[in-house]
Amino acid sequence: MTTRATRGPRRRTVVALAVILTVLATFVVRLVDIQVVSADEHVSDSLQHLGAGDKISGQRGSIVDSGGTVLASSVMVYDAQLSPKVIMLLEDNDPELPWAEASEKIAAVTGQTGDEVRTIVADALAADAESQYAPLKKSLTTEQYIELRDLKLSYLHFEARETRVYPNGAVAGNVLGFLDNSGSAQAGIEQMEESCLAPVDGEESYRIGKDGVVIPGSERIVDAVNGGTVQLTINSDLNWYLQQMIAEEAQKQGAKGGTVTVVEVKTGKIRAAAEWPAMDPNDLDSSTPETRYSQIFHKDFEPGSTFKAITAAAAIEGAGLTPLSTVTASSRETFPNGAVINDSFNHPAYNYTLAGGLIDSSNVALSKFGTMVSPDVRYDYLQKFGVGEKTLGFPSEVGGILHPVSDWDNQSLYTTTFGQYFTVTAPQLAGAYQAIANGGEKIDLSLIESCTGSDGTVVTPDAPAHQQVVAEKTAAELTQMLENVAVQGGNADRIQVPGYRVTSKTGTAQVSDGNGGYKAGVYYTSMVGFAPVDDPQYVVVVTLDEPTKVVSSAATASAFQKAMTQVMKTYRVMPSTIPMDALLPKFG
Repeated sequence: MTTRATRGPRRRTVVALAVILTVLATFVVRLVDIQVVSADEHVSDSLQHLGAGDKISGQRGSIVDSGGTVLASSVMVYDAQLSPKVIMLLEDNDPELPWAEASEKIAAVTGQTGDEVRTIVADALAADAESQYAPLKKSLTTEQYIELRDLKLSYLHFEARETRVYPNGAVAGNVLGFLDNSGSAQAGIEQMEESCLAPVDGEESYRIGKDGVVIPGSERIVDAVNGGTVQLTINSDLNWYLQQMIAEEAQKQGAKGGTVTVVEVKTGKIRAAAEWPAMDPNDLDSSTPETRYSQIFHKDFEPGSTFKAITAAAAIEGAGLTPLSTVTASSRETFPNGAVINDSFNHPAYNYTLAGGLIDSSNVALSKFGTMVSPDVRYDYLQKFGVGEKTLGFPSEVGGILHPVSDWDNQSLYTTTFGQYFTVTAPQLAGAYQAIANGGEKIDLSLIESCTGSDGTVVTPDAPAHQQVVAEKTAAELTQMLENVAVQGGNADRIQVPGYRVTSKTGTAQVSDGNGGYKAGVYYTSMVGFAPVDDPQYVVVVTLDEPTKVVSSAATASAFQKAMTQVMKTYRVMPSTIPMDALLPKFG
């Protein structure tokens, strides 16, 4: 039997249950509204408040030379700003350091005058009485930043940023390249090795509430990864000397420019790439767009007589000739197809040996020797020695021009025997002579030793390709003939390197007028050789762009002699121990 005493608790239980069910139903309805009905709206709203973050910038890697000398690095600099309004507010409230005194202290650090600093603030207030920003000085060093920070001025603010510096200035500047104002690589090694040098930025992230307060425990940091260090094959001390020397020689000859390229015979490594005009990546405004890129890799030219050695190689191997094989050649001849070929000097008909044709650099003689093999064979030898192909994929590098045999006309059938109707770059010319010096084995040129990551991991490039382009015997005969050129040629007295036996060959190339012809009386001159002959170590290529004082290849003789001498000294190459006369006949 239900009594009044038992009905009370039961009623209360029912009421409590009803309340609980009502509250639960309210939560369910609200949950459905949040997660289903208004889901998109709430997600959008949450994204505005749940997370935030700041980028953590990594540092770009350095570029160093073969010995570890830093050629390019990144440093932190600071841009300082002032808050004019805060300065005036403090000035009106009896500051501990009056603005007149504070501005003098600031100026003493920034290298400005107190008047200049005060004028910055006055001008900002004149333009806007509520101004909170006035630029003070950009690119302050860390030391300057610390000095200014220690003044503890609430109206002085700083923005840190990374900048690129090149401690050796213009040394190999055209090869190093540069960055634009946004920090993007624009040329040279900076662009070529972007994958190694570029950092990976990190991030500091966290969650914030709707009121902007960071939610405790929500912080997360992803560290930045600094860029790696690129080590070059270049010797910066040697490069510095050669840049000074070629600048002097080019200006002495009234040339538009000049270059020196040095290649290690047994490895194909480029040990120097010097040029004038030279660019200082620290001061781009002092250069022109044309001089901001490496002319060594960017400019191609007809090699002229320097490639007569390649014609000789084709004739030796393709026609069975020897250095003593002969032809009769005068200084001007008309060939059966109507082509007319001239030598650079007048002479009667000579009975030229192949070696003698190289010594006198006779175009007529080499035309006759060269056409003893088919055009296809000569084309193949030009290709094997690197004509028409880039050497190492350097930014802005050109590959030169090698026309197919089907384009050779009556004249170019012969001119291709003495370095016309195709073009090369200085590295291609160096690579061709590297093969001769290395017993006929051509090694692809290289400019990069390694990339060392910020974690210490060292990555080296793939090993350069090796190709036997001529037989070792052929290379030895070419070396003998090229040494005779150095000893008996017209520049013999000017290119001697005391204590060393050297080879050499000159080139005096006509310059295209852009319309299928050549500029009158204008030449691009070059000289290439290697030393020491008894154990070849280094190839040196010197070029002058349109010299005006001496317009023949003799213009390069002094620069070649100085460059080869310095290379021998720099690498302490042992002098030749066996005199030439004890080994070789003199070819006439």
